[in-house]
Amino acid sequence: MANAPALSIERIAHPAPVSDADRKAAIADPGFGTVFTDHMISIDYDEGHDGPLGGWHSATLGPRGPISLDPAASVLHYAQEIFEGMKAYKLSDGTMALFRPGENAARFNRSAARLAMPALPEDLFVESVKQVVLADKEWFPGVEGGSIYIRPFMFANEHFLGVRPAKKYKFLVILSPAGNYFKSGAPAVSVWVSEYTRAAPGGTGDAKCGGNYAASLVPTGEAFAKGHDQVVFLDAAEHKWVEELGGMNLFFVFDDGTMITPPLRGTILPGITRESIITLGREQGLDVREEMYSIDQWRDDAASGKLVETFACGTAAVVTAVGKVAGRDGEFTIGTGGPGQMTSSIREKLVGIQRGTIEDTHGWVTRLG
Repeated sequence: MANAPALSIERIAHPAPVSDADRKAAIADPGFGTVFTDHMISIDYDEGHDGPLGGWHSATLGPRGPISLDPAASVLHYAQEIFEGMKAYKLSDGTMALFRPGENAARFNRSAARLAMPALPEDLFVESVKQVVLADKEWFPGVEGGSIYIRPFMFANEHFLGVRPAKKYKFLVILSPAGNYFKSGAPAVSVWVSEYTRAAPGGTGDAKCGGNYAASLVPTGEAFAKGHDQVVFLDAAEHKWVEELGGMNLFFVFDDGTMITPPLRGTILPGITRESIITLGREQGLDVREEMYSIDQWRDDAASGKLVETFACGTAAVVTAVGKVAGRDGEFTIGTGGPGQMTSSIREKLVGIQRGTIEDTHGWVTRLG
């Protein structure tokens, strides 16, 4: 990350950016993932291209707009596609910042390797994010907890029908002003234990690819239909070990100062928020362990009072308490059914670091000029 990217990003003037009035109206209450900013980054990859970064070329920062695809584009048939989720925050002094962007760049390339896609230089990934955020910083929403959600993604756009890795790809970064992730706005969410499987050993569960999320849509829809906010997935082999929510990692807090999160094992997305919380939890004196935890243990520990809190975490939702768990075998409540002391403490510490109100002793925050 310390070195400048070897590929310069050309700036293309926007012929018709959104007016100030329309932008202010759009970000007054943006929700999550439905409002988009003026610009995007676009970088092409061609295996046959010989440039300073190998196949990577034609990097531009320009107007956000539709993408032209051939009907035989590989992504449409064989799903070579990956993405990341990040946020830009406004610090207490009014400047913009990113949270651990180098970790997103590294995870992006791990996902690329699993999907037989080319690695993007991490410096170029981070610089791309920085430039588009600064170009659209006026889109930052003033709502409480507001941020700019950042979606870097890459897909195969070579057109052919043979089953092999593509030789051409496109990398883009788009931005979406964001408010709260959960529409209910409740202090704690209710989750449904699914009978579907999200990922299996040897699969793509630890890669951030669209196919994983497509597979979660039916069980998530089932959870919504039953009045719950999210879905919980169990392991594929025994269907007893808790793995993660639809798009978030889980933590369990006990009355003896222990905190458990399920181990990655290749089937769980290695969340950057998850990793940060492990560090923060240990700093607060908790015995944080990465251990397998069964749905039966979850139910029994909640009933006995041994388990005092459960929370989910991720870039979009940050840290969110889980108050109720339901499934085919009935339902149970965790603690008082609301956010517990440790959940609130960790959330406050993490958000404080991200927004510059608490000292960043880990070098996690990258300030933007």
